[in-house]
Amino acid sequence: MEFLIELGLFLAKAIIIVTAVVMILGAIASNVHRPKEHPQGHIDILDITQKFKDLKEQLMAEILDKKARKQQQKEEKKLKKAREKLSKKEKSKSEEIADEKSENNKKSRLYVIDFDGDVHAHAVSNLREEISAILTIAEDNDEVLLRLESPGGVVHGYGHAASQLKRLAGRKIQLTVVVDEVAASGGYMMACVADKIIAAPFAIIGSIGVIAEMPNFNRLLKKHDIDIELHTAGEFKRTLTMLGENTESGREKFKQELNEAHELFKRWVHENREQLDIDQVATGEHWFGQQALELKLIDELGTSDDYIMAKVSSHDVYELSYQPPKQLSSRISKLLQQSIEKTLRGLFRRRSPLG
Repeated sequence: MEFLIELGLFLAKAIIIVTAVVMILGAIASNVHRPKEHPQGHIDILDITQKFKDLKEQLMAEILDKKARKQQQKEEKKLKKAREKLSKKEKSKSEEIADEKSENNKKSRLYVIDFDGDVHAHAVSNLREEISAILTIAEDNDEVLLRLESPGGVVHGYGHAASQLKRLAGRKIQLTVVVDEVAASGGYMMACVADKIIAAPFAIIGSIGVIAEMPNFNRLLKKHDIDIELHTAGEFKRTLTMLGENTESGREKFKQELNEAHELFKRWVHENREQLDIDQVATGEHWFGQQALELKLIDELGTSDDYIMAKVSSHDVYELSYQPPKQLSSRISKLLQQSIEKTLRGLFRRRSPLG
């Protein structure tokens, strides 16, 4: 019996290894012969308007009894016929007037995108693609909703992200930013570009300030008789260093650069939200949504869910998400993982010799 168990384990390992090798070779061959249809990635689109309609129908089917469902369907058909009759009557008057009315009654679109920011604002690469896609089709009455979440990060990364949002203003496309949890520092640098900022009552807003810190190991190195040499061409090529001995002039220059970055930050915010008392809010502090409303850092309280639901009746709502091209290594890793999981599931479905 023990021999059979050992043999079974050996065969299981052999199957996993062979399957993994086959899957890797298959992935490589597939990549070689795969046509390069989307070398730059693609945009996923979700029709949120239809999603809400389907959800409503599903709930009504579950909640209403048979009689109530029939009554509702009857009322909906009656309303639909009335609209069609009115439409035909208008068309009989004048085809030109009817066509113009149809054009005027065409629903505007709301494009929903997300930005989930980290310290280096890596999400900006997806943001730029999503905004470029929107600008190829957006019309004057359309709107963009950005669900923004970020505690902030590097100045250049979030400056780039804010500049991407500015592209919408250049085309006169309305931008609304909703903060459900946090948009601080670099996050607020992005948010202030919007025509309207909405935040949940306890979302964290603000932190208009600049911070930088680094450890210095120079005294520790000296204690162990380790010398550090740092050569620069230019007095302030390096202001502070982690390993060398920092100078007072270097510290002063470093502080000066921080203050310059802060002044640029303040100017950017004030240019985009002139109603702010910039000296009052640019202290590096953060506030909850309720306080931010009083300080005019935001325009109203609410959540992204509430905003989208309110727009569904007047707009066609679409959620856009850019998907970057998958690297060969990630595809192989995913295929390998799926292969191993499938093999293990097959093994565990069979009864153990001891079972």
